[in-house]
Amino acid sequence: MLQALNFKGKTALIMGASRGIGLATAQKLAQYGATTVLAARTYELIASAAQDINIQGGSAHAVKCDVTDYQAVERAVDSCLELTGQIDYLINNAGVIEPLAHLIDSDPAQWGLAADINYKGVYHGMRATLPHMLKAGGGSIVNMSSGAANSALPGWSHYCSTKAAVKKLTEVAHRELHANNIQIAGLSPGTVATDMMASIRKAKINVVSNLDWSAHIPAEWAAEAVAFLCGPEGSEFSGTDFSIKSQEGRARIGLPLDGPK
Repeated sequence: MLQALNFKGKTALIMGASRGIGLATAQKLAQYGATTVLAARTYELIASAAQDINIQGGSAHAVKCDVTDYQAVERAVDSCLELTGQIDYLINNAGVIEPLAHLIDSDPAQWGLAADINYKGVYHGMRATLPHMLKAGGGSIVNMSSGAANSALPGWSHYCSTKAAVKKLTEVAHRELHANNIQIAGLSPGTVATDMMASIRKAKINVVSNLDWSAHIPAEWAAEAVAFLCGPEGSEFSGTDFSIKSQEGRARIGLPLDGPK
């Protein structure tokens, strides 16, 4: 894996850190020496996860946050600053796959909530954090993207459209801020073996539902890619969606080349 990364003295705020890629990212960045601040709606889960990181020799805190509420995101950012004095890395990972339904059958309230979490939540995170990064002279932001941003998958109208919106938001933010030593990249990890993927398989709504479980990468691989994008080499991919579906992407960060596709 990545041998050169050293995040000692750095702080990472991770949205959607209670499970899956978010939790794996908090654990991975802590392994590289960062102080991690785990944020999610379910405080009990992130508090327990932060305690585990601390027991293992890392440094972690937990803050409750609903990314659909801008004031709640601002409070999470303020808490991170109060606890650690800085925010060097922001990981916009919060996301949902529901409603798994064709557009004509979807529940409007649930569809709207998905847009609020998957898309507006990313904007909220960046809007609340970027002024502090500008004042500090730099920082890194990783927005969780997906191959769905470039696809039209039945039953995923909310997911494909919100991920496409996040991809464009990443590109615009890069244009506006790259001159200020702030790198903003998307990560497209491919399909990942998480609780979300279990829900997708159960729904049987499109081709992704039919993929064998062995086709999905572990969340730890995605976390390794997040760490890479936070590091100095990640600046090369600012403004883009970095993919670890390809052998080139995996080779760049030292992931196995013969694993799930």
